[in-house]
Amino acid sequence: MNKLNFSGHESFQCRELWLKKGFDFVNSGKSFNDPDAVVELGVGKNMVNSIQYWMTAFCALDSKKNLTDFARYIFGEKGNDPFIEDIASLWLLHYSLVKRNHASIYSLFFNEFRKEKSEFSRQQLVNFLKRKCEELDTVVSENTIERDVSVFLSTYLKPGREDKEVKDLSAGLLVDLEMIERINKMGEDETVWFRVVNTEKEEIPPEILLFCILDNEDYGNSISLHGLLTAVNSIGGVFAISSGSIVKKLEALTGKYKWLTYMDDAGIKEVQFKHKIDKWEVLDNYYGK
Repeated sequence: MNKLNFSGHESFQCRELWLKKGFDFVNSGKSFNDPDAVVELGVGKNMVNSIQYWMTAFCALDSKKNLTDFARYIFGEKGNDPFIEDIASLWLLHYSLVKRNHASIYSLFFNEFRKEKSEFSRQQLVNFLKRKCEELDTVVSENTIERDVSVFLSTYLKPGREDKEVKDLSAGLLVDLEMIERINKMGEDETVWFRVVNTEKEEIPPEILLFCILDNEDYGNSISLHGLLTAVNSIGGVFAISSGSIVKKLEALTGKYKWLTYMDDAGIKEVQFKHKIDKWEVLDNYYGK
């Protein structure tokens, strides 16, 4: 990671229907720079900019502002879940947000910060991001980072009385994933504490994890369990999922796909591909069920 980005969302977290609204807008041949974009999208100018930002952050737009294959697969006319009614689609969007790194806080948080602290305060996350900026010679104001942290937390947390400085009370797109929770910690001050929810994640379909494994260009035909847990953009890191649950889902997949095996022998734990199939075929097997 050699470039960090902490602005562009206009202090708005992505809302439930924004990606579908943005997809339909671009798919109709319109541009976010069009003078009538405010009217067409039915939102203010700042929100127009925010929708474009989140379209890019969630891998719905490429660097040239064209719709991606991923966007068409989910939101298109023949898309598999255009209104995000299946929680599996939310997990895919979460993965895409972290992997894309257009909104750097998501990649930094799930790939690095959560390994340092499973419980954290807002200020601890701010301090971590300031440190990363210093390491990568990136000049970003503390106010910008603080706004990014607020939007990040609003993406995963339902608004609560604890967040007095949060003005936008609309629920973020990924709150139903319950990836982060508020916790009560004894102390003399009124610091609000948060925890990364690291559980079995039984609600994640095995095919979603397999898609993410196949999508990771750093993996070969043999991948250690450790690599699935700790590598950059690994399923263990991105989804905060336990090793036991990963093994359970891998075993379910090996029973379904003959070209996939999981080996646990003499201390060697790894998944092996006899050959790799198209990652989209794996999603077809899930959404076509």
